[in-house]
Amino acid sequence: MSADLAIMSGREAASAIRSGKVTASDVAKASLDRIETLNPDINAYTLVTADRALAEADAVDKAFATGDDPGPLAGVTFSVKNLFDLAGEVTLAGSKINVDDPPAARDATSVERLCAAGAICLGATNMGEYAYDFVTVNAHYGATRNPHDLTRSAGGSSGGSGAAVAGGLGAISLGTDTNGSIRVPSSFCGIWGLKPGYGQLSRAGGFLFSGSLDTIGVLGRDVADLASSFDAMAGHDARDPVCRTGAPEPAMPSLDAGLSGLRISRLGGYFRKGWTDDIAAIMQAVGDALDLASDIELPKPELARSAAYAITATEGGEFHRHRLRQRAADYDPADRDRFLAGSLVPAEWYLQAQRFRTWWHHQMQDVFANADILIAPATPLAAPLLDQTNFELDGVAYPLRPNIGLWTQPITLIGLPVVAAPVHIPGQLPLAVQIIGKPGSEPDLLRVARFLEASGTCAAPVAGTV
Repeated sequence: MSADLAIMSGREAASAIRSGKVTASDVAKASLDRIETLNPDINAYTLVTADRALAEADAVDKAFATGDDPGPLAGVTFSVKNLFDLAGEVTLAGSKINVDDPPAARDATSVERLCAAGAICLGATNMGEYAYDFVTVNAHYGATRNPHDLTRSAGGSSGGSGAAVAGGLGAISLGTDTNGSIRVPSSFCGIWGLKPGYGQLSRAGGFLFSGSLDTIGVLGRDVADLASSFDAMAGHDARDPVCRTGAPEPAMPSLDAGLSGLRISRLGGYFRKGWTDDIAAIMQAVGDALDLASDIELPKPELARSAAYAITATEGGEFHRHRLRQRAADYDPADRDRFLAGSLVPAEWYLQAQRFRTWWHHQMQDVFANADILIAPATPLAAPLLDQTNFELDGVAYPLRPNIGLWTQPITLIGLPVVAAPVHIPGQLPLAVQIIGKPGSEPDLLRVARFLEASGTCAAPVAGTV
């Protein structure tokens, strides 16, 4: 029974707790037991906040006992990528350097809002150092292993979050996405991921990487969990200057809303480059479910990816300049070299990337005049081996780490919202498709995701349960 409680989705747990079938304390204890058993092999968590989780669960149970409503996420367990502040804990951001920082004085805004809705924080998850990574092979805290195959990567940089959700070590997890750091772990780990539009959720209390690209999001095993988490965290926050004012439209989709009125197209051209049989199979499955008949091509997506690279490198390098001067030897050498290179990018390159960004924004407005939703694969391969350094694309070998974001990075450039939808083909590692929309379209993306979930095309079973 304890194992069953630990692997419930957030929606299932909240319903069972609210009905009185189980208590929030039961769910929290079962989750902590599962973490204690499985985390040594998976290495999803770098910090387990057991005392905090049990105290929060007890508060939820006491609220129900006295007739109070602790919130829509009452009893839902969650973890956070270890770049979100947790009060009283040091925010590592996957680094050795941050160990010397003082503990956080308060929770990050997104954590505060989840807890205010009744959710229970289990701890913080492993990540690529300072979020500059697609595989979460961390030089300081070890590699996070994919729960579907412990010899393989969980993706990055939110790899610990992806592995925690896929392994049943908590119902949902907060992550960040700069160039694909939610969508890549979602694809490799076979779970749902929501990267909202830029500025939709507050980043206050999070350790930034690239200020004009970083986005807060959530990973989970249920579309309703993505939606309810987004709703709980949404709303203006004066602590984050880019957080949008006003309350966004609630994202929770009707379970029978269907796809009426939505124009959905599949991305072709650049986004069809080098499809493996597995990628072709998941795209066929999703295309059949959505009845997609034709492709649409984006203008110069390869340049959009280049611009995203240039902006990320420059902003990351500038942000880390003082650490590089003082403690360069304490970085993972590969990350140190990337940050150093970024700090030396000529200003003209950065400015040209920003000019292209403006141009591409206008071009994408024309694209969305003819389509509401765009569908594309998330990653060019399934989860690679932990020591893998290359992969093939159309018969050409490419360095692995820089090219995992082949199809996520162009979408990042102008902050579009995306849902990563997992497809599990029997006998194969999972992969995901991107469901992409225009700014503010999170509810429509979740409608499409829910349709795919209800049709059985997309699902996120806990690793080892099917």
